Amino acid sequence: MIVVMKQRSSEDDLKRVVDLAKSFDFETNISKGAEKTIVGIIGDNVYERREAFEALNCVEEVIPVLKPFKLVSKEFHPEKTVIEIGTEKIGEKFQFIAGPCSVESKDQMEREAEFLSNLGIKFLRGGAFKPRTSPYAFQGLGIDGLKILKEVGEKYDMRIVSEMMAPEDISIFEEYVDVIQVGTRNMQNYRLLEQLGHSTKPVMLKRGFMSTVEEWLLAGEYLYYHGNSQIILCERGIRTFEKYTRNTLDISAVPLVKILSHLPIIVDLSHATGRRDLIPPLAKAVVAVGADGVMIEVHENPEKALSDGQQSLNFEEFASTYDTSMDLVKMMEEI
Repeated sequence: MIVVMKQRSSEDDLKRVVDLAKSFDFETNISKGAEKTIVGIIGDNVYERREAFEALNCVEEVIPVLKPFKLVSKEFHPEKTVIEIGTEKIGEKFQFIAGPCSVESKDQMEREAEFLSNLGIKFLRGGAFKPRTSPYAFQGLGIDGLKILKEVGEKYDMRIVSEMMAPEDISIFEEYVDVIQVGTRNMQNYRLLEQLGHSTKPVMLKRGFMSTVEEWLLAGEYLYYHGNSQIILCERGIRTFEKYTRNTLDISAVPLVKILSHLPIIVDLSHATGRRDLIPPLAKAVVAVGADGVMIEVHENPEKALSDGQQSLNFEEFASTYDTSMDLVKMMEEI
């Protein structure tokens, strides 16, 4: 339920609304806009108590939230959420998240980080624990990979993004990683989401490869409900009958999520396509539809990468894609 406060309501008026909600054991979320203050209220049979809130002279309107997801909805929180990660932000300006699919060695990550930081990239991605379809594929360096990421990130002043697969690893990731990624296979791992809901770290939630937008947002609702509002949504393509690409990029999901939710959304082009030749043109599309950023796999020698080399850009290709995309970002800002 949403309680819309009258335009000139005071802090005391706001406190009356919050205190009334607490008396019913309801949870509240306050969103202060330029003109109005909105209080989102969640609880069992909450709308049945609407008359008590309507009776307050500081309340202009009481509106039910009909969507199955509440906390992540734009109705509940009209103001856009910006995630602060150290000195960097996601949701305020277009961001690039880049790096190899897997951490292979310290020397490799040193070269990657030096190259990317010289371009101005502030977010370094790299897989330490790799969920592979085949048990014979490279599974990552594990905690040693996380240690390499942290050391390199501190040296080049970059925020680290890496995928966590198991709830029992949360303390390790909170020590070494700045943004914890939930992969497509774990989007509906509710035990994992519940644990991450108690984390102080931002969570990048990838869309399940066979999940609807509603199911994706409900997964975000799990994180928010359990206490973590620092959620970055990541569209990474869905499985269809198409065979020429690894997945099918649902570019329409970006503006749709912007309509439905206040959370920032980025696009993982490497997993969405599985082809490096499609990444540069689609990076332009990501900017054009209003995404908050893009994630791209980069490797100094993709042909020799231990995982996903076919969908990784080399340094020259990435630099060209970055320059073209940022030119388009500046153009869009001027329109």
